[in-house]
Parts: sequence; C-alpha cells; structure tokens
Amino acid sequence: MQKQIKSALISVFYKDNLENIVKTLGQQGVTIYSTGGTQKFIEEQGVKCVAVEDLTAYPSILGGRVKTLHPKVFGGILARRENKQDLEQLAQYEIPEIDLVIVDLYPFEETVKSTSEEQAIIEKIDIGGVSLIRAAGKNYKDVVIVASKNQYADLEKALVEGKGATTLEQRRQFAAKAFEVCAHYDVAIAGYFLQNSEKDYFQLSVPQGQVCRYGENPHQKGVFYGNLEDMFDKLHGKELSYNNLVDVDAAVQLIAEFTDTTFAVIKHTNVCGIASRVTLTAAWEAALAGDKESAFGGVLVCNKTVDAATAQSINEIFFEILIAPGFEPAALEILQARKNRILLLQKQPLKTPQMFKNVLNGVLVQDNDEGSFKTWDESGAQPATEAQKADLEFANIVCKHLKSNAIALVKERQLVGKGCGQTSRIDALRHAIEKAKQFEFSLQGAVMASDAFFPFDDCVRIAKAEGITAVIQPGGSIRDNDSITYAKENGMAMVITGMRHFRH
Repeated sequence: MQKQIKSALISVFYKDNLENIVKTLGQQGVTIYSTGGTQKFIEEQGVKCVAVEDLTAYPSILGGRVKTLHPKVFGGILARRENKQDLEQLAQYEIPEIDLVIVDLYPFEETVKSTSEEQAIIEKIDIGGVSLIRAAGKNYKDVVIVASKNQYADLEKALVEGKGATTLEQRRQFAAKAFEVCAHYDVAIAGYFLQNSEKDYFQLSVPQGQVCRYGENPHQKGVFYGNLEDMFDKLHGKELSYNNLVDVDAAVQLIAEFTDTTFAVIKHTNVCGIASRVTLTAAWEAALAGDKESAFGGVLVCNKTVDAATAQSINEIFFEILIAPGFEPAALEILQARKNRILLLQKQPLKTPQMFKNVLNGVLVQDNDEGSFKTWDESGAQPATEAQKADLEFANIVCKHLKSNAIALVKERQLVGKGCGQTSRIDALRHAIEKAKQFEFSLQGAVMASDAFFPFDDCVRIAKAEGITAVIQPGGSIRDNDSITYAKENGMAMVITGMRHFRH
C-alpha cells in the first residue's frame, strides 16, 4: 500500500548528507516542520520550513530539553489515517498529519568516550528524539521514520524512485531499523548507569556488523559486530575472516601479558611458539623454532616495532597475519610483497573486562582471566633459581593461553613443548614432550607449567625423568602432597600459585 509523503518533521543532530533529501522534499512540495539548528540548515538550502514552535504555539523550553513533546506533533504522527475518529480529532484540534519523520539521537556514546563530566553526559540522553522514533515506528503503516544518517541514502533513493510515495514494506523496514537504533541507544545508557552495579539482564549492543566470507566453515554464515579500526590499522592484505578474528583475539590477549621483547605464533587460538629475547629478530627465530611445522599459516604477534631484519626473516615463511605495534618503512616494503597476507598495526590494547559465550538457550558471562598467580609458594626441596623463576613465570603465562588440559614446557624463556586440549593432564604432558623431541629440544633444565593441579604425582615423575627441574602449578588437589613430596625427594623446585587457568 503506497502512501504519498505530504508533510515531514526533520530534527537532527548530524546534518551530514541531508542536503539532497531536503531539496528533494522541497521539489516534491512537501511541507517541512523543524526546530532550531535544523530549521536554519533547511532554510539555507533554499527550502521553506515551518517552525515547530509555530505549530505548537510553545517555544523550546528548559534549555532545549522540551521542543517537540506536544500533542500537535505526536498527534500528527500517531493518527491512524484509516481511523475516522482519529481524523476527526486531528481536524478538531487543528493537528496536521505528519507522514515522514527524520530524526537522530544526541551523541550519548561519543560523549561518554570524550568526557567523564556527568552533567555533560546526562544532557546527551535524548528524550524527544527517542519518543519521535517510537511514535513514527509504531505508526509505520502511515509514517516513514528515518532514525540515523546511515539511512539517508536509502530514503533519498525511495523518494526519487517512488516520486514521494513509499510502500508498506519500505515503511516497515525503516521502522525496524529505527527501533534497532533506539534499542542500541538504550543499552548504551543502561550500561553507563550500571557500570558499577549488578545487572538483571544480559544486554550487549554492538553496531557496525561486518559480514565475513563465511563462519568457521564455508557452509556457515559469519558476521563480526565491532569496530576493528579502534584497535588496528590494517596496512596490507585481504579482509579478516571469522577464523582470523578468533586467532587475532587470542594473539592480542597473549602478547598483552609480556613487557620484554616477545614474539609469538598462534594456530587455532593456541600458542605454538613464543619466546622473549633481547632483539625482536632473536625472539622471532626462537618462537618459530618452537614448532616450525605448526607455524605454517599461523598468526604472528609481537610487542615491538618490526624492523627490516626481522621482516626479512619472517618473509621466508607463509603466514596469515602479523600484528605489531609498529613497522619500519623498510619492513613494510618487504612484508607487503605478498598480496594476501594481513598486516595489522595494533594501536591500543584489548579492553574487555568480561567474556561471553552462548550455551544451551542462554549466555554465560565471566570476568576475564586477569593475573597469573595469587601466591608464589615454593614448596619444593629447594628454592627456584632466578633463571628458573623467570622461566616459571613465562611458562605459567603461556600455559594460561593454551586450551585445557594444558602443559607448557619452557627453557630460557622459549616454549619448547606444549600439550593442549587433551582429555587428561598426563596426555597433555606426553604430547608436550613429544613436541619438544620432534624439534630436537633438550629438556635438561627445562621447567613445566600446568593450567590446573596434578591429581597424582605421575606428571611430576615423568617430568623428572625427562630432565625437567622445576614445576609451577595452582595446587588444590587432595593429593597435592604426593607431587610436593616427590619434588622434595628428587631435588625439584615446585611453585604453588593458588590460581587455576582453565581455558575451554
């Protein structure tokens, strides 16, 4: 059912790209009502405009808090055109029909980001705009509602192609988008007020959906909601896929734990190589040596500017993504030689205090796994040496970022073996040892980290037999003493952290 637009109410904060719409409405003979700055803008386009104050016979009051909240505005929007009684009341109270509403909302989120001054933030909670959107959206059968400058192009196209008339389906689609804008706005406001309070609802609204090539697999659809440009400048390469994004998330979470010059390789969210060294090139070469096989097609991440020497070494292997806080011009020239590889300059750390996961018919929410240990209880036969302490701390962080059950074997701040995603801890250790031997690492003097306690002393016994001299684990088993006693009797250092790091 087509409806001709004969009148419009326009009241917007952002006027970008509104010129063509205003001129088109003027050419089509549409009566336009407006307020304040928007009215001035419309008149500057050479289009006549009726002030809302002239319609309502009330000025803008309370410092602009009340402008459009009036029956002569909302009556004209909400009146049902097929309802005889509604039309009679419009005539009785001299209320004009309003067929199009163009409104956007005060920039609440932008204000929260730019200031902590509460009064400035409160004043950017829109009242009239939200009310206009809801009223026009409710009466979509008769009224077109445009609630965002992102929809201006769609409106202009509809006005031109329909010669000022719209279809019911077009009006319904505009209404759907408008309610979506309102919902996002309300979630942002609720989040501001509840930032230090317990929440009764799971509410998350993230704009800017970006369709991925596919999901985890080609037969699955995938969409990313978020603004990657806040965190990264993409300097080179194709668009990030669903799996790329998951791996990038794992990579930036891991690298944030290190301050010394560190390079890491991620494959399917697990660390397959990582090392800290004096130079970035040395860190890269040690990380790659940890598992040259798994590094193929991996995601690389480091915490220092990539120089030409490191870039030249990296360039010798195939990788999907490289993330760094900076790139020297010569390094970029080397790395950009291959078309599809993705180069991301990380501008800021990841800031997500909570994690979400959909399970069954609901959502699990938890705090991020911050920190690596609560205590440093050296329960072994002898205190850990300074070198062992450095390796134990390194191993504990790495293990935290491996899928459970997880074991990390480290020597001289280099991951030399890891077992992850295993159904038993002893299998994880066997896998870690096998990996170390595959790449010809000696485990003499290495250290071992476990993401959870040892239910028996079997892992410590196997570690000792391989030459491992120090262990770090959270403790908490009813049989902790079995592992501690074995360590004491066999001259091994053992640190109990009191902090488990399951990662499912």
